[in-house]
Amino acid sequence: MIKIGTRSSELALWQANTVAAHLEELGHTTSIIKIDSLGDQVLDKPLYELGVTGVFTKSLDIALLNGQIDVAVHSLKDVPTKLPEGVVQAAVLKRGNYNDVLILREDENFFENEQATIATGSLRRKAQWLHRYPKHIIVGLRGNVNTRLQKLKDSSWNAAIFALAGLSRIKLLPKKHKHIKLDWMTPAPAQGAVMVAALEKNNHVIDICKELNDEETALCVHIERQFLRVLEGGCTAPIGALATIKEEELSFKGVLFSPDGKKKIEFSKTALKNEVNDLGEFAANYILSNGGKKIMREIVEVDKTINVFSTKYLSKELTSKLQSDIGISMSDFISIKNQRIKLKDIKTPIKNAVFTSQNAVEAILFNYTAEELEFKDIYCVGRRTKRLIKNKIGIIAHAESSAEKLALYLKEKIEDKEIVFFCGNKRREELPKILKQSAFKIHEIECYQTVLTPQKIDLKFYGVLFYSPSGILSFLQNNTTKNRVAFCIGETTASKARLYFDTVIVAKTTSKNGVINAVNNYFENPIKVS
Repeated sequence: MIKIGTRSSELALWQANTVAAHLEELGHTTSIIKIDSLGDQVLDKPLYELGVTGVFTKSLDIALLNGQIDVAVHSLKDVPTKLPEGVVQAAVLKRGNYNDVLILREDENFFENEQATIATGSLRRKAQWLHRYPKHIIVGLRGNVNTRLQKLKDSSWNAAIFALAGLSRIKLLPKKHKHIKLDWMTPAPAQGAVMVAALEKNNHVIDICKELNDEETALCVHIERQFLRVLEGGCTAPIGALATIKEEELSFKGVLFSPDGKKKIEFSKTALKNEVNDLGEFAANYILSNGGKKIMREIVEVDKTINVFSTKYLSKELTSKLQSDIGISMSDFISIKNQRIKLKDIKTPIKNAVFTSQNAVEAILFNYTAEELEFKDIYCVGRRTKRLIKNKIGIIAHAESSAEKLALYLKEKIEDKEIVFFCGNKRREELPKILKQSAFKIHEIECYQTVLTPQKIDLKFYGVLFYSPSGILSFLQNNTTKNRVAFCIGETTASKARLYFDTVIVAKTTSKNGVINAVNNYFENPIKVS
């Protein structure tokens, strides 16, 4: 009797039953034992945030070492590149389809728009998708295949990304008009391959498993995992690798992305399959020496005495200004979606154009040129907004440091009492409220939408960096404010933070650099400010 350990998901059981069928064809009796993992139990975090190696394999490793099972069956892409001491790879089955696939909730018409919402729990898929579609919004998606498909069906998302092999194996791949094979996306190392693990000392079982081993698949996944091992990615970095064999030639491609998809480093090579040697290691070292080390340094979370979280991605130049004992992680908690604006809805020329944010200026420029809009007098709030308008549109009639101050200025200086206010869906009330009280005619043009992209962060992050009231609202959806300090870019953001945080620190200068300085100053001499 060969006891086969497996997770209890439908796909994992398919893999275990496939191994059992092969063993029974060879004349052996089998028994399947279900053992769930941490990765199956914790479903509210992306894999790269779970903080342990082998989230899908650890429980099976323990069962194997304890003699509870004789072999463990895994999706090889889930297996750490370093196996526990005493455990070995006994066989790799012939590989299935290695591609990723996009499952559509309705249809593919959303590609006609610039924005869309795509679901995935994979950092690799997220980075590659954003590299190709930088304006799309990525949301987290965890659970087994059936659960993820149901979440997509019940959501307002446009699509979600899956491994094609997994859906095919349990016959859940939708009809052709409901899915798109992503042959441009580099798969995870060993994607589509099933691995059988056994105890190194169990020679009898290892000899039996050798008969299940597919040599070409084993060679390809060995090179891919060698590439992964040298890059030291595991589940924490956007790494893709694929080796394929055609006749006597092996072709390999390896890629490393930054988490936001903006940076990509790639290596490709074809060689005779009996001459590949350490191709995976060579490829990884090539990538590391051509910018990969910098990307990996940015990704790897360094253990620090104090940990803070930024609700917006910051540059390496900015984060390097933090004190040496402060570690920082980051993610965008809000995304900006530019609206399509029809020129006929804007009566030109525009005499008094008002902007209270940089996002509004960028949204207008996304639609039209300055010449097409025919602005006469432009009024704005903030130095960054002023600088963008001067560089991209033209002369500014007047700028103020806050919407309230600008409204008071317009109230005194504009005689015809009519403005066109370019704003977002979450615009603040100060400016329109003051001007309406003075009988102003306000034409509001909603040129962008602020979309919340919340996620749960670890309790170890003592300080949280905020850059807008919307970022605070996004944070509050999945996180607690207890025992946390809010570092805010300006007073407008701070006023919102004070409703929820006991301790709120406002940057002395309204800039990301000012927020970093506020963090450094606070942890040099932490005092409670509310």
